Amino acid sequence: MLGQISRSSRQNSQGETWMCRSSWSFTNRGDSESSIVQSSSGTAFWASWTAFCVLLLALCDANLRDLRAAEIPETVGSLMIIGGSERFDQREYWEEIVRLSGGPGSRIAILPLATYDPIRKSKWVAEAIEAAGGETVTLPVAWRQMSRSPREAAADPDVLALVRESSGIYILGGSQDRIIRGLHGEDGEPLPLLGAIHDLYRRGGVVAGTSAGAAVMSKVMYRSANSVLDTLLTGVTMGRELGNGLGLLDERWFVEQHCLVRGRFARSLVAMHSEGIRYGIGVDENSAIVVRNGKDVRVLGYKGALVMDLSQATTEKALGRFNLSNVRLTYLDRGDRFDLLTMEVTPSQQKLDDEFLDPNSPDFRPAHRRRLFFNDILANMAVADLMGELIDSTQQEAIGLAFDGGRARFEAVDGFEFRFSRDERSRGWYTEAFGGDDYTVENIRLDIQPIRLTGPLYQNFQQAPVAEASFTAD
Repeated sequence: MLGQISRSSRQNSQGETWMCRSSWSFTNRGDSESSIVQSSSGTAFWASWTAFCVLLLALCDANLRDLRAAEIPETVGSLMIIGGSERFDQREYWEEIVRLSGGPGSRIAILPLATYDPIRKSKWVAEAIEAAGGETVTLPVAWRQMSRSPREAAADPDVLALVRESSGIYILGGSQDRIIRGLHGEDGEPLPLLGAIHDLYRRGGVVAGTSAGAAVMSKVMYRSANSVLDTLLTGVTMGRELGNGLGLLDERWFVEQHCLVRGRFARSLVAMHSEGIRYGIGVDENSAIVVRNGKDVRVLGYKGALVMDLSQATTEKALGRFNLSNVRLTYLDRGDRFDLLTMEVTPSQQKLDDEFLDPNSPDFRPAHRRRLFFNDILANMAVADLMGELIDSTQQEAIGLAFDGGRARFEAVDGFEFRFSRDERSRGWYTEAFGGDDYTVENIRLDIQPIRLTGPLYQNFQQAPVAEASFTAD
């Protein structure tokens, strides 16, 4: 196997194998106690120094301990969280669902609660799964095109039997609020179908969901959201924009979908900060993550996923607008692996066989030199593109803005500055093995501050009049 080529040591091609341990820093929750015994002898200094070192190690390991403090529920099933807009002809998804469900011939139930067109969309998904070797059954549980209400169907023993006889379930996209309302009664109590889904997961089945079906995987979800910019400006409230999801993923993690194409990573940060959720993972369109054993993540599909860590983030309430400092971001590309417990990143083999990027190495030779400024950080893939350039750049930081450009054309508007920066823990991996520039980027710092753009943002160009030359005769 070819060794990895590091841009900080290109001349050394002796096949070094990189150990991909996360360099994320951690903070202590104050659970440990220590006592320093003062004495008049010289041992007092060394006792103090030893205690300081112990405390420092505890501080550096607190995220890991914090995650392990609450046990992940014992699960033997899998989650397949798809960011939306998956392609029916991209066999990777459907073959993976069949494989996780037990292989060819395994039966997968399709739940169309979220969609406005349950019959047609269920048919498309069924055809894709069956082409990959699985068998399907569509549950007659939807808000439209069915002979009875979804709540009535969600308590039907025949419907529950269909789930019990399946080894997987696929939750269609649409409106996540429709999923939650359809799985709970008027009194808010869970209906039997919700319990059947959890039972399927606990007995080793796979629960897959796309778009809205992905959003409901976490304990807290967006149920009805404004635009990303409006969410930044006005905030969120539990019971209005936010609601309870199905809670299949570890409750310390928030799930976002359509994350990079639609710039939704920013609204994820608002929700996470509002509800005190430390960790989030946003999956992009036509991409997915598979979660096994409640913690082992693998990325597949067209692009990837963004890990958001607020465990060390701070906010300045006096500003009166949403702001965060020291958010930590990691971009996972297709084929990468990630551990939800240890926060350890393992790049794909293609990356390990290619280039390792260490911006802190004195021999680092980056590919990019331009100043990094993105006038719309919420644009399609902007945050992933920025992170890839930043880890492979002479620049130490990059700026992105979020504001209403239509209004700013005529008047002053409020917006936000997203400042991305590298530090001693930032690193990356690069390959062209997939046919383009593909990065895995670990540990980029993000600071978000409210700003004011003084309008108008620009004016039409008007050439200054040219003075006519005058000549005098000799």
